Formats: sequence, structure tokens, C-alpha cells
Amino acid sequence: MAAEYIARRGNLDVVLCERGIRTFEPATRNTLDISAVPVVQATSHLPVIVDPSHAAGRKDLVVPLSRAAMGAGADGVIVDVHPDPESALCDGPQAARAGLRGAQAARGAGSSRRLGAGARGLSGRNHEPVGEHGYAAACRQSRSGTGGT
Repeated sequence: MAAEYIARRGNLDVVLCERGIRTFEPATRNTLDISAVPVVQATSHLPVIVDPSHAAGRKDLVVPLSRAAMGAGADGVIVDVHPDPESALCDGPQAARAGLRGAQAARGAGSSRRLGAGARGLSGRNHEPVGEHGYAAACRQSRSGTGGT
């Protein structure tokens, strides 16, 4: 696995992300493969997060897919946010309004801990929307014990 190769070379700031698989189903952009979470966790020590925004391509599915991801044992979720999704130049239909924190979905699934500070796009301040890419994240403590508290 390429991510394990990177980690073996000393870069431990690696997070795996499930964003869905292409199928013939027209209702969503991709089909979120929830079963990939425990399968990958069984073969890797690296944290596995889920991106329900890109998987579904629809903001109305972000919270239910986030809950499913956390129920499957994902180490976290990452959600697209935008202050005005209707005027976003890209990914507007999948973006939650910035007032809706990505952490809400994870908290609803029983998680309130952050992943390690080295992971890009993950919040370092109370799960607020962060980063130049407009992501909000909510994560559990890393399974490897290297995550933050």
C-alpha cells in the first residue's frame, strides 16, 4: 500500500480517506463504500476517515452518511463547508453552510475527539470549519495512539 510506504519512510502524517466509488447509480455522485472502513483498518495501522460530501455530492446526505461512517468505526469525517454554498464556484451542492459544523454529524454518532494535529484539513480548534479548502472535520482518537486528545 502506497500510504504504508510513505509512513515507513518517516512521514507519519498520513490519513486514509474513503470518498466513494464510481457506480452506475445516478442518485449520488459516488457510492460511499462504508465496508471499506473496517476492511482497511484491519490491514493498516493508519487512521481512516470518510468524506461524505464528495461521495454523495449532495449536502442532504452528509449527516446520515457521516453517522454511518462513524458507526462503521471510521476515525473521523471530513465535510465540505462554504459560507454561501449557492454561490460557490465549485462543489456548492455538496457543501454544508459554514454554520453547520462537520463535527455535528460525528457528535451525533458519539465522537468528539480529534485526530493528530499533523493531518491536513483537520480542525485544531474545537472542530470549527478550517483550511483554505473549506473543510470541517471531526475525528476520534487515532487507533495507533499517535493522535491528539
